[in-house]
Amino acid sequence: MTRPERPVAASTPARSAAVSGEPAATTAKRRAVVLLSGGLDSATALAIALSEGYEAYALSFSYGQRHTVELDAAARVASALGAARHVVAEIDLRVFGGSALTDDSLAVPHHDSADDTGDDIPVTYVPARNTIFLSFALAWAETLGASDVFIGVNALDYSGYPDCRPEYISAYERMASLATKAGVEGRQQLKIHTPLINLTKAETIRRGLELGVNYGLTHSCYDPVGGRACGSCDSCLLRSRGFAELGLTDPAMAVAG
Repeated sequence: MTRPERPVAASTPARSAAVSGEPAATTAKRRAVVLLSGGLDSATALAIALSEGYEAYALSFSYGQRHTVELDAAARVASALGAARHVVAEIDLRVFGGSALTDDSLAVPHHDSADDTGDDIPVTYVPARNTIFLSFALAWAETLGASDVFIGVNALDYSGYPDCRPEYISAYERMASLATKAGVEGRQQLKIHTPLINLTKAETIRRGLELGVNYGLTHSCYDPVGGRACGSCDSCLLRSRGFAELGLTDPAMAVAG
């Protein structure tokens, strides 16, 4: 565990290591909690957090989702990219249902093309999911002494979820400043980083490839068959279209084939 950097007293003049002959002091990295589902977007968000110099604490959820294979992917991604720690929080959203991802009586929609996904909020929307996830991230950030949270939400190539919009993120930040002991004491000013929010899926993939993300480790499918991507749910179609726009084949589809 790194220790917080100790402030230098104002009355003490700084001396360079070269002049003093003393070893240069190491600056402790700022900590950040990164929401990591195991999918393409969250893997890219983790890579970006690390590239910006944060010590990343990856947070995943076992929330009763039908696609639990994504948790295996999250573990692979966290290890490959070098997260300081990876935690899986267990909550059961199946008790509420209301989503095809948490209610077996609701079918995950399948389509022939990403153009067929429509503009309505789909049945794969999990009620208040990002609010729940961000609240866990806020709690962990407070215990870590961190003020930074990364989330891979996107307001362009997405499925119309209301908790992926910039206005939602801004509102959550304002609420968070009132919600914690560290916030009211002035020790935490939460910043929710959304580095992908204005990127297309293709732009997200390009950025991740630049940072060395191995998308073959990720899993985004809502309705996997035998642990493999179905290729026809909203998430698979949007992801595959992003790779295609770059002239690439989605490695998840290569495995599925």
